[in-house]
Amino acid sequence: MRLENKVAIITGAASGFGEGMAKRFAE
Repeated sequence: MRLENKVAIITGAASGFGEGMAKRFAE
C-alpha cells in the first residue's frame, strides 16, 4: 500500500467518513 493511500484512509477516518473503511483495511 502506498503512503498516499494510508494518508487518505487516516484523513477519512478522522473525518468520520472513512471510519468503516479504515476498519476494513485493518482486517
